[in-house]
Amino acid sequence: MSAILSPVTRSGREQLEQSLRLAAAVAGLVAAGLYAAVSVKAVAGLSTQALWFLIIAAAIGAYMAMNIGANDVANNMGPPVGSGAIGLGGAIVVAALFEALGAIVAGADVVGTIKGGIIDMRSFAEPQRFTWLMLAALLAGALWLNLATVLGAPVSTTHSIIGAVAGAGIAAGGWTVINWGTIGAIVASWVISPLFGGAVAAAVLYFIKRSITYQADMATAAGRRVPLLIAAMAWAFATYMLLKGLNNVMKIGFWQAVLAGFVAAALTYAVIRGPIARRAAALPGTKSAVNELFTWPLVFAAALLSFAHGANDVANAIGPLAAIYEAVLHGAVVATAATPLWILVLGALGLSLGLALYGGKLIMTVGKEITELDRMRAYAIAMAATLTVIVASQLGMPVSTTHVSIGAVFGVGFLRELLKVNYAKMEAVVRAAHQGEDREAVEAYLNRFEAAPVDEKKRMLAEMKRRAKDLERRGELAPDWFSKKERKAFKKAYKQEIVKRSVVLRIVAAWIVTVPATAVLAAVLFRVVELLLTR
Repeated sequence: MSAILSPVTRSGREQLEQSLRLAAAVAGLVAAGLYAAVSVKAVAGLSTQALWFLIIAAAIGAYMAMNIGANDVANNMGPPVGSGAIGLGGAIVVAALFEALGAIVAGADVVGTIKGGIIDMRSFAEPQRFTWLMLAALLAGALWLNLATVLGAPVSTTHSIIGAVAGAGIAAGGWTVINWGTIGAIVASWVISPLFGGAVAAAVLYFIKRSITYQADMATAAGRRVPLLIAAMAWAFATYMLLKGLNNVMKIGFWQAVLAGFVAAALTYAVIRGPIARRAAALPGTKSAVNELFTWPLVFAAALLSFAHGANDVANAIGPLAAIYEAVLHGAVVATAATPLWILVLGALGLSLGLALYGGKLIMTVGKEITELDRMRAYAIAMAATLTVIVASQLGMPVSTTHVSIGAVFGVGFLRELLKVNYAKMEAVVRAAHQGEDREAVEAYLNRFEAAPVDEKKRMLAEMKRRAKDLERRGELAPDWFSKKERKAFKKAYKQEIVKRSVVLRIVAAWIVTVPATAVLAAVLFRVVELLLTR
């Protein structure tokens, strides 16, 4: 039906949907304020002004949580949706459920109020001024995430709140309150995170290609390799969940988590080896058929990543809110604060509501707009996201999970570019070596070449190069049969086809400006709050 709607009708329908989403978001913020009022009204000695301040802070905290859900969840759900492993509607339902579960079940009972230790707590002995700082930081971080979502740029929510706290901190206490070492670690993560994630994703995808899709009997290769790949995913995700997803409710060492991951991998392999082998044997030996074997592992992986994200990143919204609550109720400026259940629930529901209302845009950006994804590529991205965080946690490397995940998408796309360009060069060699021969014979040879295993491809290519050189020596082939200009043309054409540079540049630009943009915005907002509340 929607396909035959006139442009005017379609535009009106889109405007109506946007209005309904906005109305639902506003209703959610009002509900958050009412929920906070009900939750804290029984607190003894709370003045009317303090009550209203907490209500406003709760609404802004919910707004921050909604924007985290709308922007950050795309990192987990984009690749499965882009690869067709799960539909957009199903992804939103799964992510909303597991984000909320992660925040409520595994969210921290005690959260850090100053993310990353970005400012010196000793500089803020006055609780009132500290609450203004946190309120300004929450609102600035939320506004920036909102803008990034509208622009279609997945950014780090952690960097957003860190930049906001830094900016408000400078406005409140001067430049000396900033921990510049933390700022340096963030700058380092801009480079380390996407490069590490991209390299790991490219390596995993290339292993899959070499061991499965480049084999002559793809179905048999899949029957042998896919159980091992899924077992490897079980190890990675079990280890990741113990280190990142459940770290707030149970403390476990790195090597204990790694060992537990190996147990999970062994059990998974024992259970799936037979069924996967039998299913692979019944499949046609095509890429699309092999891709089907990765469907459910990707759905489970996305659910677990959403759970871990909810458990950890909800603190970006509720940490400052918990700090405000502690300062208002007890007059204390603390580095960590107990998290009342109502604040945890508010953050969890905010994540899910923001995802449900506005998460689809960024999910499609990550899954569809950067590069074309199939399920093997999505598997490589999911593995890169977990492996990078596991390694970084052991080495103490500063990484952003958002930058790692999006960098993994970049890595997969750039590997495809490289492989396509190389194949174009090899095809040119084959055609040159068959100069003057029947077109059907050349195409038949190219089909055999494409289906051949890697070692056979190397042998065939070496033979074609010798033939081309012989033709060149006999004067039957021009010396510039494959010129630098042609190679550059091949490369440029495939780059434009495979990785959308405009999307990459837009995302990277948003990463770079996140911290300074939120810092400036928070500083301005702090001055506004200060002016309003001291009149």
